[in-house]
Amino acid sequence: MTYLELYNNIMRKKSFLCIGLDSDPAQIPEHLRELEYPLFSFNKAIIDATVSYAVAYKPNLAFYEAEGAKGWKQLEMTVEYIRKKDPSVFIIADAKRGDIGNTAERYAKAFFVNMDFDAVTLSPYMGKDSIAPFLKIQGKWAIVLALTSNISADDFETLPLLGNIQMFDDLSAMYDSEGLYFTPAAPVGAPLFKSVIEKSMRWGNINNIMYVVGATRPQKLAEIRMFCPNNFLLVPGVGAQGGSIAEVARYGMNKSCGLLVNISRSIIYASNGENFAEAAAEKAEEAAKEMALYL
Repeated sequence: MTYLELYNNIMRKKSFLCIGLDSDPAQIPEHLRELEYPLFSFNKAIIDATVSYAVAYKPNLAFYEAEGAKGWKQLEMTVEYIRKKDPSVFIIADAKRGDIGNTAERYAKAFFVNMDFDAVTLSPYMGKDSIAPFLKIQGKWAIVLALTSNISADDFETLPLLGNIQMFDDLSAMYDSEGLYFTPAAPVGAPLFKSVIEKSMRWGNINNIMYVVGATRPQKLAEIRMFCPNNFLLVPGVGAQGGSIAEVARYGMNKSCGLLVNISRSIIYASNGENFAEAAAEKAEEAAKEMALYL
């Protein structure tokens, strides 16, 4: 799928909603748990109820991998069903892979050739060769982790890059009298996530690279748009994590929308009763109607 095709789908549905299929056997309705394929049965009902509002679905692979071979089969069934239900839907493998060389090539084959995902979430911290194999296949996307919505993202992603880093022959010089590590040079540069985005933008283009930026940091979206004006952003963190559609649209939208806002738990677990699909549809419709106001 190209940038233009994704934009056209957004405008046709008047929505930039991505629904996360974080399908947990412990949280799906009890009456589904005894079925042969409980995760697929849950996903199928959610998809049927919400596909008119969603331009993308994002299965989180952890919930399928944890179920072994049967989980993988249900993931494959889910992707196949989405393709049958609405071929225009953008399907993201939320896999957060990040290896290099022939390993990355195998991952690209697994998700893009064998399973027909449109995109994969990737960690960029091993450099270009961990991303490049995913950019070789026409019409497929690398979604690079940039500024995520989790609390501990500040451990690395927002750290300013160091200026003149001093090298020590004796590593003991990097510790104080109590054995605690200290930074030998004052942080002076731009945050790490900015360097990740600016460098990786040169590896591909707006038709095959987008970035994960959390909705819990809406003002950062405006900052990112200053140096990344055209790429799509996948924005998790709306709903259960506290982010809002209004703030994401205000700070992150560009002239081509440029946003896929992911909502998971507050849609798919809107009810744990037999009316779970209807409740999910109501939440998805509510989100899509708000998104239509900004398009």
